[in-house]
Amino acid sequence: MRAVVQRVSRARVIVEGRVTGEIGVGLMILLGIGRNDASAVAVSMAEKVAHLRIFEDDEGKMNRSLLDVKGSALVVSQFTLYGDARGQRRPSFIAAASPDQAKKLYEEFSEALRRLGVSVATGVFKAMMSVESVNEGPVTILLDSDKAF
Repeated sequence: MRAVVQRVSRARVIVEGRVTGEIGVGLMILLGIGRNDASAVAVSMAEKVAHLRIFEDDEGKMNRSLLDVKGSALVVSQFTLYGDARGQRRPSFIAAASPDQAKKLYEEFSEALRRLGVSVATGVFKAMMSVESVNEGPVTILLDSDKAF
């Protein structure tokens, strides 16, 4: 599982001219599911994201988590995070999960965040989405369950 995690002051997803998910202060999470991912990975990644200390404390140090600041999460499925463009110009997506597997784990990840007490908004799985966000800092963290980076 891969995630691009951005600290935002606001973010939203628009599908066919309609806002389908919107948050204020929190994290925008672009989530890619790999073909070898399982439910345990979704839960573990949700815990990692919820406890990731990338919000500033009173001294201006990144010392607070999403849970600490009582922020929200906007979770957007993005299979292109598994695009492999090494040595070629057209990415291969062979490492990405099948749509059925990806949808299941995307939903499990979002539900695991909710169980931790995070308010979660989402995009629409497999839809063409317009994603808007205001990245604060800017702070962007890349996570990979296989620790590839």
